[in-house]
Amino acid sequence: MQSDVVLTAAHWIYLISVAAIILTMILRANVVVPSVTGTFLVVLAITGNPISGLIGIFSASFVAAKELFNIFLVITFMTALLNSLKTLQADVRMVQPFRRVMRGGHSSFVIIALCTYVISLFFWPTPAVPLVSAILLPAAIAAGLPPLAGAMAIAIAGQGMALSSDYVIGVAPSISAKAAGAAVSAAVVADRALVLSLITGAIALVTAYLLVRRHIVPADPALLSAWQARAQDGSLARMEQAGSFDKAELARGTMGADPALPAGPALSDEERRRIRWSKVFAVVTPLAFLAVIAVMVLPRLFPSLPALRGGDAAALVGGVAFVVMMLVTLAAEGPRKMLDVCPEHVTDGFVFAFKAMGSVLPIAGFFFVGANETAAQILGVPAAQAPGLLFEVISAAQHLIPENHFLVAFGVLLVGMITGIDGSGFAGLPLTGTLSGALGPVVGVDPATLAAVGQMGAVWTGGGTLIAWSSLIAVAGFARVNVLSLVRALLLPVLLALFVSTICAVLIWS
Repeated sequence: MQSDVVLTAAHWIYLISVAAIILTMILRANVVVPSVTGTFLVVLAITGNPISGLIGIFSASFVAAKELFNIFLVITFMTALLNSLKTLQADVRMVQPFRRVMRGGHSSFVIIALCTYVISLFFWPTPAVPLVSAILLPAAIAAGLPPLAGAMAIAIAGQGMALSSDYVIGVAPSISAKAAGAAVSAAVVADRALVLSLITGAIALVTAYLLVRRHIVPADPALLSAWQARAQDGSLARMEQAGSFDKAELARGTMGADPALPAGPALSDEERRRIRWSKVFAVVTPLAFLAVIAVMVLPRLFPSLPALRGGDAAALVGGVAFVVMMLVTLAAEGPRKMLDVCPEHVTDGFVFAFKAMGSVLPIAGFFFVGANETAAQILGVPAAQAPGLLFEVISAAQHLIPENHFLVAFGVLLVGMITGIDGSGFAGLPLTGTLSGALGPVVGVDPATLAAVGQMGAVWTGGGTLIAWSSLIAVAGFARVNVLSLVRALLLPVLLALFVSTICAVLIWS
């Protein structure tokens, strides 16, 4: 990378636009409009043609859509599968057995965290929060676990540990890797993010447990009665629309009216048939995805085994989800009705995918203008003629950048945490990914490592552990605790865990 780069008006406009986007995030506002405005101004500065600037607005989002559409498909198919499982109540049955081992508050803390993590890893925290809150949290409270402690376990394991790695669905590592440049592999980012998420989650859970363990009391059914009589603080209704993705609204919409499973001798033959299939798919579904995990992980442990390439891992997850969804729908609806219901599940999945991720496209489009490979597609010029704005700015300022790997890693972490202030989690990943791709070669740190660190900062903050207007509001609402009290309780465990995991990232991969 050259150090004698001459900064032009396009470089300065790009930097000012980045600063404006970060400021907008700090003010808790949506960053789509600043991103689109920045895209127009940057393309206008590069080409000198306002028509090209207007075309660039569309082209940037279109290129982002092409780069990220596999993510939308995976979300669609996983959501379709989840909706099909709900028709048989197999999702409820998958977690119900854990209630039997909740004999005390201490074990309940571990079980709630484990169940939330597993469900969130495969389906995101959106269904995990209401499912765990409706099925497991009441049993945990009756066993002596304080509601605040249960909410902390759910938030750390779901919104933090599972979502920050997003190892199975692969949305977060794909966005980070795409933004970091063609040389950065999404699989490598995913692997490193998984390790960092486990370190961060383990430290945060242990710290949270040490803080709340003195409040755990012996089991008593009166505890559950008192919790059920507790009025919610109303913050869920007030703040459900906050954040870029409206996650709290989405999470609450998955709760359903009554999670109880039908039982009793008065069941009809049709109900008995559905219960039988519900039990089957409560076992088949997790086994199917455990097999997927094995196919993804084993080649990395045993190099002699054939490994999945490129986007094959995400494609395998989506394909398995679609097949299982069809089988579940066949069992629930019969062969004729399945032909109509399966497309409905897919349509609902697309609606959820675009509602959850649609706003990322123009945001990613702006940051793609700053990277050489994607800027060429947006501007319609050969790659050799396309500017790499952020990379050139970093190159011009490299004499000001400290060579200390720890300072750079913590700088990227801080940027990620700032981008998470808007309460979305994923909206800042194009910035942290692009910044990692530009800084990594300059300071001698693998861009994949920096991208994973930035991903930790953005998702742990905005995904729902440190920001009261994120999906953390859904956790607080279901647990019937004050959301600000939950934020205060999570602050020390999460910040300590992010600090330690960032140090580990530099020591392990530096």
